[in-house]
Amino acid sequence: MHKLDLNINSTPVYFIGIGGISMSGIAELFLDKGFKVSGSDLHESAVTKRLEQLGITVYYSQEAKNITPDIGLAIYTAAIHEDNPELVKAKELGIPMMERAECLGQIMSHYKNAVAVAGTHGKTTTTSMLSYVYLEADLDPTVSVGGILSGIHGNMRLGKSENFIMEACEYANSFLSFTPTTAVVLNVEAEHLDFFGTLENERLSFTKFIDLLPANGLLVINNEIEDSENLVKNTGIRVVTYGLKAFNAKEPDYTAKNIIYNDFGCACYELIVRGENKGLIELSVTGEHNVSNSLAVIAASLEPSEIYKAGISLDKIRQGIKKYTGTDRRFQYKGKRDGYTIVDDYAHHPTEIRATLEAAKRVKHNRLIIAFQPHLYSRTKTFLREFADVLSLADIVVFAEIYAAREENPGNISSDNIRKIMSENGHEAYFFKTFEEIENFLIHTCKPDDLLITMGAGDIVKVGENMLK
Repeated sequence: MHKLDLNINSTPVYFIGIGGISMSGIAELFLDKGFKVSGSDLHESAVTKRLEQLGITVYYSQEAKNITPDIGLAIYTAAIHEDNPELVKAKELGIPMMERAECLGQIMSHYKNAVAVAGTHGKTTTTSMLSYVYLEADLDPTVSVGGILSGIHGNMRLGKSENFIMEACEYANSFLSFTPTTAVVLNVEAEHLDFFGTLENERLSFTKFIDLLPANGLLVINNEIEDSENLVKNTGIRVVTYGLKAFNAKEPDYTAKNIIYNDFGCACYELIVRGENKGLIELSVTGEHNVSNSLAVIAASLEPSEIYKAGISLDKIRQGIKKYTGTDRRFQYKGKRDGYTIVDDYAHHPTEIRATLEAAKRVKHNRLIIAFQPHLYSRTKTFLREFADVLSLADIVVFAEIYAAREENPGNISSDNIRKIMSENGHEAYFFKTFEEIENFLIHTCKPDDLLITMGAGDIVKVGENMLK
């Protein structure tokens, strides 16, 4: 295994797949440390343009000729195949190589206070909200988050302190390469079954993640996770629970009471810590799921740590949470057209979709219209009926074809399969093969005071943006 030394910056570093949201952030970190950085991606994007503006060379093809003998380290993602010409060439030249998650783990090990936020849903939002708390408390954190966050002007912030906050993804066991001192576990549900195969395998992976914590570490975990006690039963670390309801007649350490919502669906609630009322918490993001996320943030901030013996001030926590107005593609307001509102959301799992639609109910509107693009053939097939069930909460659903991402088309699953189930159950649902057809349909269907949400982890966001042009 290559040992990363961020103080030796004389050798160039190359990123295979530099346009990824996480890879681009790591590339910026290496650039900030004085390394010469370059990399490749298959498509130009806003992310790669930003990297080029910073002085990083980006190749828009992945060819062996891009890999030169002077490269001192090649970093690649789990999505890169073994036959990738750049990967093959780097191996031929004997260039030290490191997978993205391993690199992040080694970077994390340089920080005394390293907070990793994990879970099948809500990681980006919770990591972002926690970052705002640290910024409000002037703790100058380094931040790595899986979305574009306005407060840090991107997806990576380079601080000068001992604080590192990062989103920890479970896919391909990436988070098992990390070295957290505090871990937050938001939820554990069936997800990424193309990798894990079963929920039990996924739960085992989360157990291994928790086991990474040192003896003096802190685990903040949602007590509503099914059988959560078994995830932590063999660990000797300090465990703090949070949640919106009791589990097995046991109240969580951190909970919310008397939740009320404003006209935009943003909550205000009374914070209860181990039975004691700590006063009001106000959110500037929508939905009950974000009440839960905020409790995780409060617990991870208020609890004592090795660096902050008394925790972070509750006043600073309140202010940071209130200032957090969301991350790109998380119930993001895009604009108005002809009297109706267009919002974009990254939800791509039935649980996430339900949370988004429940949040939308609290926003004043007439009809709720969803333009949904499923993400991955395997996920669509696994949750076919669950998608049909949860999307029935909307008045009208328009389906785009499945966003393939890393998968090949198996030829036996389509978005239209979800549409057929909904139609058979009497729900208004449509399927179109192109974004242009979807846009034309929506322009003629949406009426004043309707709420249109473009939804999915692919490029469905373009539909709303095109309609607003």
